[in-house]
Amino acid sequence: MLERQIVPALLALAAAACASTPPPSLSPAAPRATASGGTTSTASVAESAPPSERRVERGPSAPSADYADEIEAVWNDPVFQKQFVGSYGVNADVEPRIGPEEVKILERIRPLMAEDPARAEADLADEVGPESSALLDFTLAGLRFQRDAMDEALAGYKRAIEKFPSFRRAWRNVGLIHARAGRSDEAIAAFTRLLELGGGDAYSYGLLGFAYASKEDYQPAEAAYRSALLLQPENVEWRLGLTRCVYKQKKFEDAATLLDALVQRFPDKADFWMLQAHAYLGLERPLDAAENLEIVDHLGVSTADGLFTLGDIYVGQGLPDLAEGAYARAVALAGEPGPSPDRAVRSAELLAARGAPEPAKRLSARVRRTLDARLDDAAKRRLLRLEARLGMADDANADQVAATLEEILRLDPLDGDALLLLAQLATKRNDPDRAILYLERAGGIEAFEQAAKLRLAQVLVGLSRYDDAIPHLRRAQELKPREDVARYLEQVERVARARR
Repeated sequence: MLERQIVPALLALAAAACASTPPPSLSPAAPRATASGGTTSTASVAESAPPSERRVERGPSAPSADYADEIEAVWNDPVFQKQFVGSYGVNADVEPRIGPEEVKILERIRPLMAEDPARAEADLADEVGPESSALLDFTLAGLRFQRDAMDEALAGYKRAIEKFPSFRRAWRNVGLIHARAGRSDEAIAAFTRLLELGGGDAYSYGLLGFAYASKEDYQPAEAAYRSALLLQPENVEWRLGLTRCVYKQKKFEDAATLLDALVQRFPDKADFWMLQAHAYLGLERPLDAAENLEIVDHLGVSTADGLFTLGDIYVGQGLPDLAEGAYARAVALAGEPGPSPDRAVRSAELLAARGAPEPAKRLSARVRRTLDARLDDAAKRRLLRLEARLGMADDANADQVAATLEEILRLDPLDGDALLLLAQLATKRNDPDRAILYLERAGGIEAFEQAAKLRLAQVLVGLSRYDDAIPHLRRAQELKPREDVARYLEQVERVARARR
């Protein structure tokens, strides 16, 4: 009877709260809570690692995390708020009962809860004491929660639990407050106790998933998210959280399948397409990933990193012209402060290494035009070195190549690659003395000594100076033993002995 008297009054408060509640926000990425529970900006899911000549890098493990954004989305959900405010009622089977006098107290403050919450809180605070029902502490904590006095609300819920340890709704709200504040361990303890007591709803499971995920404990987080998604299959936050957890565990097939539903429901959300692209890369389905990345570009929200990754995919699939186009779009976006221009240089190097000299030349020229002001000396040398290598095949460009290599040496006199290329160019131009000069300089640089000694020996052999070549071959073999060099050394020694 007492419960029937209280419930209508408390539900009136729930209706009033829901009437002014904004719609839930949709968080397109899956951020991670900071230690303080603050909200940071969502990072791009498409930050990809630099390309490799052997394989396409798969980008980040997952979008970088700030769970606070998702928690706020849950907090603003009108269904959640209705459930929270409506929890002022009584579940007599598992929670504290109240006496007749306490019923009168609640009846007295009922109209104030909607009309003058501050006065309702003050009046109820005067009535709450050590001997009063835990439900009064719970109701007072709820009023304080509504005015965002979280510390006071938390203290009230804890007092309710002290009076009635199996108070499931109090445990739930303690968990909610800790989750919102980013206190993961405390949130996990409260939600776990709630589940032990036989309680738990979609929000409790979902925020338990947030808490575990923020600790990078993805297995229990996955289990919690699955339970939340089972109870609320249309909730985007739970699906995103579950996707992030399975991705972190390298369950790429699960991640791609979960994202299928999201990209169909929200086809304009680029982050969903991007995350699925990285899942496809994890599944070694590069062309599916490329399709997703092209969709992101079609939406007009590509990032330089995403387009560089797209170019890497095309290179790996033997499609250099498509790769050049993706890289060119990436370079255009990288022209402003943001991604390092170093990756643009590496993209041109990758095209050259994969046997696509013309696309590499065009991309190299584009990088120079677009990013020259942002290239440091090391990147400039690499770009000049690449242009020199690409020009070596054309004798008509010999003077230009030589000028390019000399420019590299002005930037760094100890650039061994430039010295070796200049020696190669001098040999092609039938100038062995100049080639020997460059090779001797390169031989004095530790990292290039073996290559320089070997090439110097070859130049000397070409001049029939076999005895002079032998010490250089022996030194090259000493630095890096190779069977072919050993055989070459034997041949040179045999010819030298025969000529003595």
